[in-house]
Amino acid sequence: MSETPPEPVNRILRVASAVFAVILALFVASAVTAPLSQSAVSLGLVREGTTGLQVFRTLLQFAGFLVAVVGYLAITDQWGLVRAGRPTLRDAGLALAGGAVLFAFQYGALFVLGEIGLTTGQNQAVVPDGDPVTYYLVMIAVSLLVVGPVEEALFRGVVQGGIRRAFDAGPAILLASLAFGLVHLPSVSGTPGQRWAYVAVVVVLGAVLGALYERTGNVWVPGLAHGVYNGVIYVVLLAQSI
Repeated sequence: MSETPPEPVNRILRVASAVFAVILALFVASAVTAPLSQSAVSLGLVREGTTGLQVFRTLLQFAGFLVAVVGYLAITDQWGLVRAGRPTLRDAGLALAGGAVLFAFQYGALFVLGEIGLTTGQNQAVVPDGDPVTYYLVMIAVSLLVVGPVEEALFRGVVQGGIRRAFDAGPAILLASLAFGLVHLPSVSGTPGQRWAYVAVVVVLGAVLGALYERTGNVWVPGLAHGVYNGVIYVVLLAQSI
């Protein structure tokens, strides 16, 4: 029967394991997205510079994330990290409220930053390669059904859940939120200050999602809240593009 490592060692191992999970997800997503999207272009399934290719790449990226999540859980035999259950009406209400809180916080943060002369960078995921109306409409559905649930399975389920086994809720939420924010950095354009301001906002958004997961013990709740938040952003962009 294996013994539990001393607490300091266990904490280091848990954080290292969480970092490994994120790196694994990024590696798998990269390994899947580039060759398969290029193959799709070569076969004439999609064309360069189109909405179809942009959405296809997004789907491939998050398919890679999901494969990494399942692979990590299988390798470590920690299936219980990602706690998921059929959402109740209460869970659905919390998810909708969480999405609204995230959206309100973002615009509140942008307003405050603007008052002190600061702005955030722009995530390239909201910049369409082709027809903006089609792209935003499709991404509303992709956000709700794919992006939100998969990212939350990784960052709240695997990362926060793993760290939570060695830390209290607060540090686990904070560390997972920091990882969540930093992962977005490469996809943000702007000056260094604008990019880091964007990351800071995302870290706080991640903390809200982490608190939802801690409160409900159901990864579908932050997953749906995340999807609702992203979806509302695309609805706003859609309205502006019409």
